[in-house]
Amino acid sequence: MFAKFSALFVASALVSGVMSAPAYKNALVARGQSFDNWNGISSLSGFDNFYGSDDFAHHSFNQVVVDQGSDIVCHSEQVTIIQQRLAVLQEMAKKIITEQICEVETQTVVFQQYYASLGGFSSDLTRNSGRHVGYDSSIVSHYGDFYNSDGSLSNYDFGFSGSDIGSNYCVPSNNWNSNTSPSSVGSAYQAAQVASWY
Repeated sequence: MFAKFSALFVASALVSGVMSAPAYKNALVARGQSFDNWNGISSLSGFDNFYGSDDFAHHSFNQVVVDQGSDIVCHSEQVTIIQQRLAVLQEMAKKIITEQICEVETQTVVFQQYYASLGGFSSDLTRNSGRHVGYDSSIVSHYGDFYNSDGSLSNYDFGFSGSDIGSNYCVPSNNWNSNTSPSSVGSAYQAAQVASWY
């Protein structure tokens, strides 16, 4: 009898936890951490020059919206098409990190910075960051610069810093509904979070 009650209690707790209002805010506050020459690793020299030591994942920035809504219309595609393109970007990130950084510690720090900055976009999508949902068109324009004409990865400076990201922000139209989207997006976020735990 107790075992049945315990199982029912645990199941109820799990369901209510998944269905309850999402708690997106991280209780920990990021603190400035310099990674310039961290632990004497010379390949980390200049690391802080990109976002700064006080904004590791570029969560603190001002957006300058240059195009919004009616000019940039979102066109829904099959989800598989989107997943394919994101998989290409994912594998490109792995290629860049493993072919252009030799020190495993630097690979780790750079990847964690990249991963954390994507987490910031997650907060944009759920409308918890207070920022617009969009992208920097000036930064996106460098996508074609990844490769040299011989097919090798390029290694020249694209001429921007992390502090430039957000200064040419484009905000496509979307179907956010202030009445229903907080709940439905919260549920989608919770379900995706549960699915991603391993």
